[in-house]
Amino acid sequence: MSEIRCDKNGAIATVTLSNPGKLNALDLAMWQGLRSSFEALSADTELRCIIVTGDNGNFAAGADIQEFATVRNNLADGMRYHTETIAQALQAISNCLHPTIAAIEGVCVGGGLEIACACDMRIASAAARFGIPINRLGFPLAPGELQGLLDLVGKASALEILLEGRVFDAAEARDKGLINRIADDAGADAQQSAQRIARGAPLAARMNKQLIRRLSIAAEPLTEQELQQAFAFLESLDYREGVSSFLQKTPPTFTGQ
Repeated sequence: MSEIRCDKNGAIATVTLSNPGKLNALDLAMWQGLRSSFEALSADTELRCIIVTGDNGNFAAGADIQEFATVRNNLADGMRYHTETIAQALQAISNCLHPTIAAIEGVCVGGGLEIACACDMRIASAAARFGIPINRLGFPLAPGELQGLLDLVGKASALEILLEGRVFDAAEARDKGLINRIADDAGADAQQSAQRIARGAPLAARMNKQLIRRLSIAAEPLTEQELQQAFAFLESLDYREGVSSFLQKTPPTFTGQ
């Protein structure tokens, strides 16, 4: 059973991504639960910090591709899935009132990496693995999800990550600016970091988040035509080939159509 678990210990809350057997891949209900969980946690002014982690030794392997045939099988459903479900869940994390820390063990790819990018800090174990290998699935990163990656690592690294689709180690992730530091035990290190944050002035922490968000350069919103173009891949043969090949565990053959 997939779920988003929320546990509160004093001024620190922990949000756990859990989907046993699927490396914590996020299905539709989990994306929705992630959004509602963070909206509720943001309204809890007793909190000082939130840690996001994954279950059973992994962070998250991305979206649950087995759902794609039902949740994003055409242009309208695909746009709704990304703009009303995933993008809003990520926005709830990035706009959270409280500082957030991603404690990363194991696999952190695709949507899992997007969640980590939406957090304020990222602490990973040396064995963690990162990447967004969706080029093998026949689709690009949706605009509302690309923004977080681009803001964090910049144009050069964002292009490398998406064009090559490699999965890489924690040392390279740190070099690219994806993570803040590597720890022997990411969970324990994240707890220590959260405790340091919790001992600080909460109003100052919240204002730092607000000012950094306000002073960061924001791109103009995409036009409706640009959004339609961004999701046109949902009607391509390559997209259907990529998803079908992934589910059948066979190499895809892309034709550019």
